[in-house]
Amino acid sequence: CWWGHNSFHGLLRCAAGNAQPDALPSVQGTLPHFIQEPEDAYIVKSNPIKLRCRAAPALQIFFKCNGEWVHQNEHFSQEYKDLNTGLKVREVMINVSRQQVEDFHGPEDYWCLCVAWSHLGTSKSRKATVRIAYLRKNFEQDPQGKEVPINGMIVLHCRPPEGVPAAEVEWLKNEELVSSLTDDNIDTRADHNLIINEARLSDSGNYTCLASNIVANRRSATATVIVFVNGGWSLWTEWSACNVPCGRGIQKRSRTCTNPAPLNGGAFCEGMSVQKIACSALCPIDGGWDEWSEWTACSSQCERQRSRECNSPAPRHRGKMCDGNSEATENCTDGLCTQNRKLLHDVKPQSMDSSNDVALYSGLGAGIIAVAILVVAVMLYRKNHSEYGVDVIDSSALTGGFQSFNFKTTRQGNPLLLNSSMQPDLTVGRTYSTPLCFQDGTDKELFDPLPDIKVKVQSSFMVSLGVAERAEFHAKGPAETFPRDLSRDYCSTMDRRKKGTLTLNGPFSASKEHLRTSGVFGYPGGRLVVPNTGVSLLVPHGAVAENMSWEMYMVINQGEASVQTFDGCEVLLGPEVTYGPPGLDLLCPVAMTIAHCAEVDAENWNIQLKRKTPDSKWEDVMSVDEESTSCYCLMDSASCHLLLDQPGSYALVGEPLTQAAVKRLKLAVFGSMEAGSVSYSLRVYCVDDTPHAFQGVVAAEKTRGGQLLEEPKMLPFRANTFSLQVSIQDVPQFLWSIKPFTTCQEFSFPQVWCSNQQPLHCAFSLERYSPATSQLSCKISVRQVKGHEQILQVYTAVAETEKESVPFFMQTDCTVTSQTGPKAFKIPLSIRQRICATFDTANAKGKDWQLLAQKLHLDRNLGFFAKQQSPSAVILSLWEARHQDTADLDSLASALEEIGKIHSRSSPKEADEPECDLGRIQAAGLCETAEEAAAVATPEHTG
Repeated sequence: CWWGHNSFHGLLRCAAGNAQPDALPSVQGTLPHFIQEPEDAYIVKSNPIKLRCRAAPALQIFFKCNGEWVHQNEHFSQEYKDLNTGLKVREVMINVSRQQVEDFHGPEDYWCLCVAWSHLGTSKSRKATVRIAYLRKNFEQDPQGKEVPINGMIVLHCRPPEGVPAAEVEWLKNEELVSSLTDDNIDTRADHNLIINEARLSDSGNYTCLASNIVANRRSATATVIVFVNGGWSLWTEWSACNVPCGRGIQKRSRTCTNPAPLNGGAFCEGMSVQKIACSALCPIDGGWDEWSEWTACSSQCERQRSRECNSPAPRHRGKMCDGNSEATENCTDGLCTQNRKLLHDVKPQSMDSSNDVALYSGLGAGIIAVAILVVAVMLYRKNHSEYGVDVIDSSALTGGFQSFNFKTTRQGNPLLLNSSMQPDLTVGRTYSTPLCFQDGTDKELFDPLPDIKVKVQSSFMVSLGVAERAEFHAKGPAETFPRDLSRDYCSTMDRRKKGTLTLNGPFSASKEHLRTSGVFGYPGGRLVVPNTGVSLLVPHGAVAENMSWEMYMVINQGEASVQTFDGCEVLLGPEVTYGPPGLDLLCPVAMTIAHCAEVDAENWNIQLKRKTPDSKWEDVMSVDEESTSCYCLMDSASCHLLLDQPGSYALVGEPLTQAAVKRLKLAVFGSMEAGSVSYSLRVYCVDDTPHAFQGVVAAEKTRGGQLLEEPKMLPFRANTFSLQVSIQDVPQFLWSIKPFTTCQEFSFPQVWCSNQQPLHCAFSLERYSPATSQLSCKISVRQVKGHEQILQVYTAVAETEKESVPFFMQTDCTVTSQTGPKAFKIPLSIRQRICATFDTANAKGKDWQLLAQKLHLDRNLGFFAKQQSPSAVILSLWEARHQDTADLDSLASALEEIGKIHSRSSPKEADEPECDLGRIQAAGLCETAEEAAAVATPEHTG
């Protein structure tokens, strides 16, 4: 029957004909369903495998392998009745040998399926594949031994031999199994690598990669890992006492290499174990008497006195006090005294004493009555005049003169990000102001009006400066604070690249041209700005003599030679800036602002301002913590503000005093698809956290067509001599591959610490297995050993059609970089002149400009201000430079209000001084009406 009916219908009839009458009953009208289907199997060595199939109800079951029916004689079948359902269940089994699989040459693996028949029709099972199992002997990559510092990262790579089924990998340490389940510090990933996040001494040992499947086990070559400890210095001992009692001597202190001691071949401590410094033991100076003073007049006690002081010299440094008495007394009448030892001419009749007492008490009473009448008169006068309610300007007179644009961004709204489709939230986030370039005044007015606000200031002292009491200022502003047309309102649209006025920074630049800006300044003064660098120069009003003008310039030096001339452990904290011309003659200091990357802390940093000499050497100008009359240095968290008298090249240089000194790094990751390939490049940049240093990175990536894949982040980098590690993590293993030994890269400590504003970067090259892969997600970990860590999350589309140039949030096409006259300053000129005239005038308590400096938090190094012709003007110039990004004058208005309250309490009016009703104050030396003060307010005021 089988050999004559190889067709499907023939088999069906054959199966029906072969059914015996006493066969187990089946259910009519039901298709067979499979209780057990054949499963995938592997042939180990030469042992055949068995494929089983079970169905109910079924008249017959046959196997079909590789599209051909298996002969009936090769089937082993049996039937039984299911006790639960009463149905007839048929089970069939076949054997598949190694020879059968090896002889099959098809596009697919060797496969088989079951076909079951019933009275109603047929059913097919799933396909089961049969493969020959094997495991090759040689590993594709053996782990390599290495030496790692303690707390460093250990990465052991292992690629097992090719095999079917794929081999599973385990790790052995000293022949014992390593498990990541019991040790959180160990990570065994799907790529078979062994990662120890922070190496411990106990992690030293012999590591072996063990690969196994159903065929065999394979062992890799043994990799020896040594965890070493570099020596570290202990704390310095206290300085010893000076070795001489008087004069110049030596002090010593010492330390030992025991914190920790070097282990397992670790390096011994570098540096000196003993330090010596010169000391001066001050010699004692004994005191000496001054000359005697003149004798006093003869007293009622018939005596006179004279005195002397021990000040020629005064005793110092444990010297002896003067011997003898400091006062002398002698009789002055040669003993000729009358009653009660009074002089003869002092004895008067009793009636005369009584008349003197009456006159004294009468005068006191008349004085008290006169004072009371004067107080009542003043109160009545003020009450009668209070009903006029004169309107005067308020502190908006200060803010009406200069305002700068503000816009707020959030992480989603950063226009530099690749997938930045969300609109920025204009109500939260950090505020970025735009003093980087000025708006061209020919297009529209320089500044928009303030938003709709009311400001009330209640200080009579501020009236004399153009700011009055109980006044209101109204100004309507636009509802949105984001610039509507950034390219039109902020910068000229002229193509800067054609003019060649902007070059790149750092090693990515095609040339070493310097960033330069210039402008012509006269008596009104102005401001110079180098865009996107955090560098600006403020030329105060009156710094240039009248009828004179200077073409001034400011240059950021791009060369690498000069910054390498600093001595010892000093590092450059900001760009090297030159302003000139060299023969510049100014009447007052200019204010220069330079962005820096240090976490300012006097205990951990020694920060110096240096100037380049004519022979291209660097000399110290001052320490930022010292007092100096030659220049002034004010350190903020991100910028340094300098008051300078001499043109030249200046640089801010820091020397770490302890390992806790921190330099801020900016981290950014860019990516681009290589043309015509399946490779994608990720570039991670580590650069000093200053606008100037990061500008070179962005400009270089623009020429490469790179995309910023994550908003840049800040990493505090400590002066602990430990390296910076950059690793890529969580790369999808089935979509992307990365070259071996490149998943973790490292910068040495000197490379990062002494980068001197030059960018460092490393690259990761990934290859996708299929051109259809269009997404990449991974993490970039940047961490300092024994320091901080930042994670850059990458999630981006990698299709080549999406390649675009980097969109710039920085305004690199700005052409208006200088501004002259009143529009360059926040404080209106009339207000500035009133403040200077008021505070430069001396009063009974000294110079008022010292109180102004105190209230504006500029009360250090006052000796520099004291030598200026107008200390208040220099203080206001420094305030302008410090607040160039904030665009409001609230702090200045608040300081003036506090000073006004102090003066109103300490300066009572004279009786014959004409009264000033809320618009006049005598303490300030100004007596103006409210209408005169309002003349300096902005024309939009309605109060």
